[in-house]
Amino acid sequence: MSLFIICPRMAGMVNIIAKNSQVSLVYTALLGTLFSIPLVIAMVLIFAKLGIWGALSFCVLTDLGAALLMKEISLKAGMETLVIAVFVIVGVKVAPYITNLFVK
Repeated sequence: MSLFIICPRMAGMVNIIAKNSQVSLVYTALLGTLFSIPLVIAMVLIFAKLGIWGALSFCVLTDLGAALLMKEISLKAGMETLVIAVFVIVGVKVAPYITNLFVK
């Protein structure tokens, strides 16, 4: 299960947070992991009830919350979040069609 959750973007964000907060990289990753457990459960439940749009909305809100906690919201970060959201939606919607071309 954890292999589905881990992604390079998370590693990059943990690195940025650790650098800007002067907190150990390992401590930041461990603390972030503890905070993420209820959020991942919430996201999965939201996805089950509201689908990709609900889960994606929740993820964008958590990204904004993280930016507010770090006291740093930038146009670039907002645009990156939007681009990632679009790719997630496209990937979820298009993947079944592409897969059906190869696997029947």
